[in-house]
Amino acid sequence: MTLLSLNIDWILLIEKLALIAIVVFASLGIALYTTFGERKVAAILQDRPGPNRAGPFGLLQPLADGVKMFTKEDIIPSSASKWLFILGPGLAMTASLMTCAVIPWGGTIELFGRTISLQIADINIGILYIFAVVSLGVYGIMIGGWASNNKFSLMAALRGASQAISYELAMGLSLIAVLMLSGSLSLGDIVKQQQAGWWNIVYQPLGFLIFFICALAECNRTPFDLPEAENELNFGYHQEYSSMKLGFYLFAEYINMIMSSAVMASLYFGGYDIPFVNDAELQTHLGNWVALFQVGTLLIKIVFFIFLFMWIRWTIPRFRYDQLMNLGWKSMIPLALVNMLVTGALVLLKMNNWHF
Repeated sequence: MTLLSLNIDWILLIEKLALIAIVVFASLGIALYTTFGERKVAAILQDRPGPNRAGPFGLLQPLADGVKMFTKEDIIPSSASKWLFILGPGLAMTASLMTCAVIPWGGTIELFGRTISLQIADINIGILYIFAVVSLGVYGIMIGGWASNNKFSLMAALRGASQAISYELAMGLSLIAVLMLSGSLSLGDIVKQQQAGWWNIVYQPLGFLIFFICALAECNRTPFDLPEAENELNFGYHQEYSSMKLGFYLFAEYINMIMSSAVMASLYFGGYDIPFVNDAELQTHLGNWVALFQVGTLLIKIVFFIFLFMWIRWTIPRFRYDQLMNLGWKSMIPLALVNMLVTGALVLLKMNNWHF
């Protein structure tokens, strides 16, 4: 079969490629200024000015940091495994960006007589896709720490891998309760169901709390930043990295934080659903503007979660490693199991009209 004989909708392909480009570059831009926001939030909490020299109010500081990263000398240690040393940050960055493919950023818009969905891929196993991609990110940390041929980097990578495995279990169990309520693995379907009724946070407050704590651990954010514990491991798994290889690891952390916020908003807070209004009725009057308002609504929810990530980082001290593992295995997993069983029992009772 030749390429010409394939039945390809080239316009749809162009639409998806354009949407991918917009989402990826927007994510990179938001991640760039999330670093600025982190430093400003830290400054407010610590009663100091924060970055204020580069540009008005310090707004050009992220660009200055980016130029610095690009112009720094790129060093590869002579004892490192060269190709794996390069692969590590690239894999971490790629895995963090791949999550955006299944997130519904808004409803639909009408352009040139076509209805365009603001979701790159509405696959019916969206949740499983997210977990698969998140698991790939662990390989970026592990490969980078091992390839550096540095005992501190290797120790940090082992910490990161065991931490991710531990908290992915509790995160998956907390999600099962949401899937029981929605009956679908598609993020698009989960958001649409919340538009028709109450947001899932009403039904799953404990599940959301477990998911949020696990998201902190998955993103290596304080108090779960054991893979980057400076007072124990110097600089963590990316100690030997410099220039944009180091920048890729740092960017991957912030993009993971943005995508985790988008997933939490979609699963528990209605995603792009505009609160207190009927989106379908509003679209009949405002047309494509509703889709823009929906994107703005989701971004507001994402910003709120990002602020929460930052607030926790600069408020709560780091756990010891034994405390981190005990919390994951002895608290998060049992709580997630109890939440799953209670939700399953209530769903079963509802299906049988509240009678045994």
